[in-house]
Amino acid sequence: MLILVNYKHMKQKTGKIVKSTFFETLITVLILLNSILIGVETSFENEIIHAIQISITYVFVLEIILRWISREDAVKFFKDGWNLFDLSIVLVSLIPESLFADSNLLTIIRVLRVFRILRLLNTSSEIKLIVSVLFRSISALTYNALFFGIFMYLFSVIGVTVFQLPDPEEASPEVLLKLEQFYAKAPNAPIVSPDPYGDLGESMFTLFRILTGEDWTDIRYNLVAASDLGLINSTPAKITIFHVIWYILSAFLLINLVLGAILNNYNIIMEENRRAKEKKEQNNVQ
Repeated sequence: MLILVNYKHMKQKTGKIVKSTFFETLITVLILLNSILIGVETSFENEIIHAIQISITYVFVLEIILRWISREDAVKFFKDGWNLFDLSIVLVSLIPESLFADSNLLTIIRVLRVFRILRLLNTSSEIKLIVSVLFRSISALTYNALFFGIFMYLFSVIGVTVFQLPDPEEASPEVLLKLEQFYAKAPNAPIVSPDPYGDLGESMFTLFRILTGEDWTDIRYNLVAASDLGLINSTPAKITIFHVIWYILSAFLLINLVLGAILNNYNIIMEENRRAKEKKEQNNVQ
């Protein structure tokens, strides 16, 4: 009975330590220091940096132990994604590099340790809220990605069918002469780079470039030059309409759909947090 009372007392005391402002600030500072040193180690290493990193890792181990002691129950502890993430990162950090003679495995371990930087996402309620919104939005974003993929595939097929340049290896001497004129005339002509609409994969990548706003006007001017030389069977008006429609559809409509999904889930989570806070306050009053 005495042991049980002492354990509950220790659990309450540990909970106060873990939830204290000082402890949270200390862990945040160590995470920042750890993240900076990870970047420093990409340029050079020495014994002092290595010793500091080991000490920080031991503090993270102590933090996990304290959080385990102050837990409500084991099921809730392991249901918390942040606890699992922190535990995984700490366990990876405890693996000695000397165990891996294989350079590939050692590289994987070092890459996994870099993910310690993501622990910064668990340092404030505001950042947790943003992460929660993003995870809640994954379902809606999946459907948005499917919607986007359907239209990208459609426009990619149209691009290959209408705007594909002749293959120099299979072209006649007359067409080769026109291609040389095209390379001299068109701005940023694809002399060494692939034909923007040469195949389905390149066409999809070109459309993604247009989505980001990178050189999409040059792509249009190139195609207009190819049209003037008779290399593609399309008019400048068709070329312009195709690219303007795709840019408007992808850069404006898609972004608005994504923002709408995120903002909607943000409002839902804020409402859930408000209700949970009100319920907690009511329970405390009772």
